[in-house]
Amino acid sequence: MRISLGLPDMVQSSALPRRLALLTAARIVFLSVCLALVGLFYLRGASLGSTTLRIGLLLLVVSFALAGFYALLLRLGRGLAFVADAQIVLDQLAWTVVAYLTGGASSGAASLYGLSCLVGAALSGSRGAALAAGSGVVMYSSLVLLLGSGTLAPPPDQPAAIYQISGDEIRFYLAVNALVQLVVALLAGTLAERLRWTGGELVMATERADRAERMAALGRLAAGLAHEIRNPLGSIAGSIELLRSAPALSSDDQKLCDIIARESSRLNDLVTDMMDLSRPRRPELGPVDVAQIAQDVVALAGRSGRAVSDVAVLYEGPPSLTIDADGAQLRQLVWNLVRNGVQASSPGRPVRVVLTADDAGPTLSVIDRGIGIDATARERLFDAFFTTRSQGTGVGLAVVKRIADDHGFPIDVDSDAGRGATFRVRLVRTPGLGTPASE
Repeated sequence: MRISLGLPDMVQSSALPRRLALLTAARIVFLSVCLALVGLFYLRGASLGSTTLRIGLLLLVVSFALAGFYALLLRLGRGLAFVADAQIVLDQLAWTVVAYLTGGASSGAASLYGLSCLVGAALSGSRGAALAAGSGVVMYSSLVLLLGSGTLAPPPDQPAAIYQISGDEIRFYLAVNALVQLVVALLAGTLAERLRWTGGELVMATERADRAERMAALGRLAAGLAHEIRNPLGSIAGSIELLRSAPALSSDDQKLCDIIARESSRLNDLVTDMMDLSRPRRPELGPVDVAQIAQDVVALAGRSGRAVSDVAVLYEGPPSLTIDADGAQLRQLVWNLVRNGVQASSPGRPVRVVLTADDAGPTLSVIDRGIGIDATARERLFDAFFTTRSQGTGVGLAVVKRIADDHGFPIDVDSDAGRGATFRVRLVRTPGLGTPASE
């Protein structure tokens, strides 16, 4: 499964239930008003002998039933895209029935087809507007042609004269109706798409602001902890190095010193990550050889931690590739991804650092074959201090995300539980994604 961490997807799917709920509520109100008007003007002391009245009441009853069915499906949360499409098409069918009852080709109800185009655009964007226009044109054209050819008889209680139109009038009504619906659909669809993009950018900006606020609070805490830890840590590391050089140490003592040195190094990495998290700085962009940086990190990783014993780190890619980035921050990003891959990997399975370049630009991938990422952890993968490992800190990937965001580099994560993970960083700035940190 892929997790995209660059420009967010459109917010259409997440907004669809709310829009369907509003439309269903508006539909019930509209139908109630129509029923009240029919009762006020047509049912007072009147019988149901009128064909138009009977069909109109039947249409209202069916519409009420469909509104209740829509509400049920909305509550179940199933097939909402199908529900949206069905509402659009059935609305156009309802307007066709109304047009048939109120004058056929010359009916003023033909303007209601444009209303469905607006509703379709609000529900599904350009696709919904196109569906409404297409179904509306087909239904209205069919009605006019059937009435014009005499295949469909007018309602018996309506004046026959208003349904009798010439061939030129038929062509005129068909052309005008199709043109109006297509223009409304085009304008509404275009506006809906622009609003969707604007809404997506607003959601993205809000998420960045929330993330920045959380990172600021966590950064202040991290800075305090890092300062308190770094001083005694330096004394411990220096003392262990002096102790390890003593000739009187036994092999067991040497092993204990190695353990202390290794754990001190791991703690120093944590302090470094916490400092990077707490003191973000604006990237200083310039020409950087990302291939050389990746090879240097692979060489360094191969001489430390588990990479020395049971997890190899391999580089695959060109010997040189220049991009525009902050060299120090890019090195930290690659190092954190490699270290994360090594920590997550199973013994004997290598971590691969792959650098590729295509027409869309260079991509850096760090691939491991470890435990993978389950569904519950995917959404919080880059949150500070969130980790899926018992010995992890959850800081390294948060630093990766911040550096990538500051550069405008999108990140994708492909992972399934038990099948490893692939972190991909597209090393090309995406407009609107970069949010450089304040100095």
